[in-house]
Amino acid sequence: MTEIIGVRFKNTGKTYYFSPGEERLNLGEKVIVETARGVECGSVVIANRKVDDSQIVAPLKPIIRRATESDLAQLEENARKEKEAFQICLEKIAQHKLQMNLVDVEYTFDNNKVLFYFTADGRIDFRELVKDLAAIFRTRIELRQIGVRDEAKMLGGLGICGRPFCCSSFLGDFQPVSIKMAKEQGLSLNPTKISGACGRLMCCLKYEQDAYESLIRITPKVGSLVQTPDGRGVVVEANLLTGMLKVVMDDAEEAVPVEYHRRDVKSLRNESGRSPRQEAETQPEDDAEEL
Repeated sequence: MTEIIGVRFKNTGKTYYFSPGEERLNLGEKVIVETARGVECGSVVIANRKVDDSQIVAPLKPIIRRATESDLAQLEENARKEKEAFQICLEKIAQHKLQMNLVDVEYTFDNNKVLFYFTADGRIDFRELVKDLAAIFRTRIELRQIGVRDEAKMLGGLGICGRPFCCSSFLGDFQPVSIKMAKEQGLSLNPTKISGACGRLMCCLKYEQDAYESLIRITPKVGSLVQTPDGRGVVVEANLLTGMLKVVMDDAEEAVPVEYHRRDVKSLRNESGRSPRQEAETQPEDDAEEL
């Protein structure tokens, strides 16, 4: 077991483990740590705790120190400079007539690098833009192209549910979402109804997918043959959430469905998914000529 703290560098995003050393840190405290990008200031989101060694990537880096008053002042100064850099970059993008949309600007804590995040439809030749920015800021410049989901995460906003975007409020990483999830959950396949503000499928489709997959496994499919308390029949409608099925009985003179709960019926093996009566109707007559 190893003692760790969890540190996050943005309001939402991935949580990284560091060794607290002899420090006892509380949630929300600012700490200075060394990362792959250099020295950074982050917030403690997981207080001191022991975790299994298999959950960490060795070697675990120690924190440098608790954030001091001067460190917090540096953060405020960086935020001010980021706003100025954003406006300067917008002007340079217009000057070079580049088809790119600037999303955010970020200074590293030690001011060794300025990162400009942007979206674009394709590849952009921004070499001249980088030269201009480097001449102005006199530090390392990095332009990073991001996707529309990352743009929504950075900018934030309200979803169609009326709540803040999941990606900008609590999701650490984007989860894979597919149109198959919408189909299995019985949702409209209209893109405007199942897409978020970013134009991609809504992240919340993932939340209930495990429950739907479990219900699909125990619920007879439409068209399957089942044994009911009143005899055999074919499922013509199924409600996954309530478990209610509508079954047309084999011996029914009229195709009037009868409702049963899935726990009251038993699925029968029938690869074609058709009732014996339907199978008989499609069998050739005895005196038919065989090919």
